[in-house]
This record gives sequence, C-alpha cells and structure tokens, in this order.
Amino acid sequence: MAILTQTKFLPSPKNQVQTSHSPILRTSVHCSTTTKANPTPERLVIKPPLQRLEPSPALLTDTHTTIRPPQPNDPSLQSTWFHRTWVASGCTTVLVSLAKSITCAADSHIWLEPILAALVGYVLADLGSGVYHWGIDNYGDASTPIFGVQIEAFQGHHKWPWTITKRQFANNLHALARVVTFIVLPIDLVCDDPVVNGFVAVCSGSIMFSQQFHAWAHGTKSRLPPLVVALQDLGVLVSRSQHAAHHRQPYNNNYCIVSGIWNELLDQHKVFEALEMVLYFNLGLRPRSWSEPSSEWTEEIETASQLPAQ
Repeated sequence: MAILTQTKFLPSPKNQVQTSHSPILRTSVHCSTTTKANPTPERLVIKPPLQRLEPSPALLTDTHTTIRPPQPNDPSLQSTWFHRTWVASGCTTVLVSLAKSITCAADSHIWLEPILAALVGYVLADLGSGVYHWGIDNYGDASTPIFGVQIEAFQGHHKWPWTITKRQFANNLHALARVVTFIVLPIDLVCDDPVVNGFVAVCSGSIMFSQQFHAWAHGTKSRLPPLVVALQDLGVLVSRSQHAAHHRQPYNNNYCIVSGIWNELLDQHKVFEALEMVLYFNLGLRPRSWSEPSSEWTEEIETASQLPAQ
C-alpha cells in the first residue's frame, strides 16, 4: 500500500532570497508497502459424501400397481347368469335365422344358393375376426370408448394367453353374443329370404363362437375333444400351431381366429402392414406392432401355482 506525504516549505524572512521567480515548492514522496496479515485459515473439514435416497418399498407399491394373472378359481373367469342369458339369447337368434333359411329353402326348393351363402358367411367371418383382432391388438387402450374393455382384455391375453382356457363357456362368449343378438334379431323379424338368413346365421354364429375356437387353439391336444382336434387338422377351425405363431415375435401375423384360412394370404401380401401405413401417414396412428414388445405384452409362462388343483 502506498502512502503519499507532502511537505510544503514556505520562504521565511531569514532565508528569503530576492528573486523574481515564484516560491519553490518541494515535495517528497515516501513509499512504503504494508502487507495485511492473512486471517487464520479455516480448519479443513472432510464431510462424508451425500447418500442417495432410495424410495421405500411401500412407496413403490403405492405408485406401481402390480398386475397379476387371474387364478384358476378367480371370479373373473366364472360364468354368471347374466353371461348365460346373453349367450342363450345370441344362440336363439342364430338358430332362428338358420331355421328360417332351411324352411324357406324347402318351400321354394332352392338349396344351392343358401348353402353357398352360408359358406361365404363362414369365410367372411374368419376375415372379420382377423380385421377386428388386428385393430384391437394395435390401436387404442382401456379408455377407448366402446372397445376399451375388449382392448384391455386382449392385452392381458397376450401376457397370459393360457387364461383363455380357464374361462368358462358363457364367460368367454357373452360379449359377442350380446352384439349378435342386437344385430340378428331385427333381421329375423323382417327377413324371410333363405339366402340372406343362411348367410346371417352362419356368419353371426361363427363370429359369436370365434372366442371358443380361439380358446381351443390354446388348448392341449390331449385335453381337447377328438372332434375339435380333427376339425383343426382339417382347417375348418383355426389350428393350434397356426395361432401359436401369433403369440411369437413380431406379433403382427395370424390374426384370424375362426378357421384361419385368410391368415396365409393376408400375411404374404402384407395387407395389415399396408393398412398400418395408411393409418399412420393419414391419421398419425402408430400401431403397437411397430414397437419393441414391453413387459405388458410379452408372455408369462403358466406356473405350477396357477394350475388347477387335480
């Protein structure tokens, strides 16, 4: 630090010199350096590292709901009288349509056309099951209006496919039976054409029972009725080996579940992939089959605890 000092010398009478110049001012500068003492340094303290806080198991349990597969005696797999009523209603409307087709064909002596119409109905039912299966497998979620319950059920089916074999008959069919009742009943009341009735009876009946055909496709050959196994081997019903391919990666094929006769054609010509591209580029809808399988999609194997008691 520099300190500036100034001394002024004035002329005194004793040393006064006659001169015409101004008095002389002399300035002396003294420089000194001062160093401020450093304060006492703080004592070095070593602090332990901060520990990462992990959420407690209780918090994890509260924020993530664990979804478990239904047990063999789970009420969600059992049939109720509500289910049985709708299945009975659906079967009644289908049988009425079939009976009207047969009686009208007998009265008019026309047999070929109703039989061909029934065959077309069976073929189109398989195609319809594939289109519907593809749609709910790839689009929407549990909150989707009308179809949300079906979408959620099929997502659970992909994770635990063996549970469909544990469902009781009416529990498995009641949803489709309800739809068939509302569609076929008005046709039964107003239509007496044997061709139309034959088509409606076989097509609607195949759609209603498609979930049962689906369940048989997940069954073990030794536990299935011999007639069912024979129909699967003949290609009348969707086979176990064909539908098993649908439950393997990339999960984007073999959607049809009535007879499966459309599966090879649709998969070879990539029909559903083309539809997915159309929906994506026009509506921005991305199908689930384009994404890597998640834990909610991949199959879990049935454990011994989930097997029914012998």
